[in-house]
Order: sequence, then structure tokens, then C-alpha cells
Amino acid sequence: MNNTAARVFRLAAIGEACSWLGLLVGMLFKYVVAENEIGVKIFGPVHGAMFVAYLAALLWVAVKERWGLGRIALGAVASIPPFTTLLFELWVERVRRAPAMERA
Repeated sequence: MNNTAARVFRLAAIGEACSWLGLLVGMLFKYVVAENEIGVKIFGPVHGAMFVAYLAALLWVAVKERWGLGRIALGAVASIPPFTTLLFELWVERVRRAPAMERA
């Protein structure tokens, strides 16, 4: 993987997961603890921006590495459930580091 694309993709995956955490905590406070929506007001837009950044980084690394549509689709779907971008990024890194014979 291109080092720059790999770093940006990793940071975007981590940032998207962290923004999910912030949004979930904000929703906990809004709906359960204190009926205070400041956390959602802050982390909602942050999460939206990180979601878009993750998808952009996914497309960038997919073009650089010539990924198939299946892997791109899996990466896009991984952006929906909380924290799944981290799992997808770890899987991509593990597959990338595997010897060529094992990937076939």
C-alpha cells in the first residue's frame, strides 16, 4: 500500500471510530442521563465529517492499490456499524502484509 494513502486511511478509520464513540456518548447523555444534547450537537457534525473523510480515504487507497469492487463495498459497509472501520483497516493491513502466496 502506498505509505501516504495507508496512513491517511488508517487515520480516517481511527478518527471515524472515535467520532462514533463521541456520538454514542453524546446520545447516552441526551436520551438517558441528563437530556442534554450538547454532545450530539458537537459530535454529530464531527462524525459526519469523519464518515466522509473515511470514504474519501477508502476510495483513494482503493485506486492506489487497485482493489476490486467487493473490497471497496466491504470497506464502505464497514463505515456504518460503530467501530467496524477499525476491524476493516486491521484486516486490510493483515492481508497486505501476508505473503503473495497466502493471498491467492
